[in-house]
Amino acid sequence: MASVPSFEGSHVEAIAKILGDCGTGTEIVELFAAKGMTDESGESTKWRRIRWVMLDSQRRHNCGNHVLDLVRGLLAPPRFLGKLEEFEKHRREMNAVLAFAGLEYGADDQFRNVSVATTINEAERRARTLNAKLHGRRIHPEVLRYCQAELMQENYFHAVFEAAKSLAQRIRERAKVDGDGAALVEKAFSVDRPILAFNTLQTESERSEHKGFAALLKGCFGAIRNPLAHDPKILWEGEDDAADYLTLISLLHRKLDAAVPTGLSGP
Repeated sequence: MASVPSFEGSHVEAIAKILGDCGTGTEIVELFAAKGMTDESGESTKWRRIRWVMLDSQRRHNCGNHVLDLVRGLLAPPRFLGKLEEFEKHRREMNAVLAFAGLEYGADDQFRNVSVATTINEAERRARTLNAKLHGRRIHPEVLRYCQAELMQENYFHAVFEAAKSLAQRIRERAKVDGDGAALVEKAFSVDRPILAFNTLQTESERSEHKGFAALLKGCFGAIRNPLAHDPKILWEGEDDAADYLTLISLLHRKLDAAVPTGLSGP
């Protein structure tokens, strides 16, 4: 990475406090050694030791690169395997600070230049990631299987596109038919001769529910996948829409989980 200007003292302190929660004392000492940094602070508190080393490195090298080295060392994604929520919490906090220096730390372990934030509200708004917005929502494993790579790169446009394609693949696998889009839904969920059914279809209410979820599947292809395949990425709304789209796709995957084969061959 090119030379990064030194961070202000208040920024270094904020970064150090976040990193102090990202590793044990032993891990921090090992990281200092791996980076060729010496802790002569005399401090016992983790974040104070990190702050001292960062400020000392900036003073000696006249740049902020070693600060970012420590961020990458303690916030490296492999260190948080199985602890995605903890990783995203620390990353959100870190990005709120880095925004004031015109930087952002991605989930792919890369730093990117962004416009400099000038207010706390702006910095915190930027730091709210899609993973944070998905917190508490039941995102289906099939959705994540299809778009995990895009989510890690924060490529939300293509994450939703891939997730929408996962619905068609699930229908093909479960119904054992070919096709795509609305035509595929008609084959699998025809009311007259359905290959898969969302319920017993014995009452008008159940038939209405079945038709409704089939319509949602068609709508998902028509309103999400097809426009994303043809519209310029620059016209897309971004994170807020992505969170809602992925939640809808997850709901439909759960309905597909519960759909029952009827033994019919379809229309």
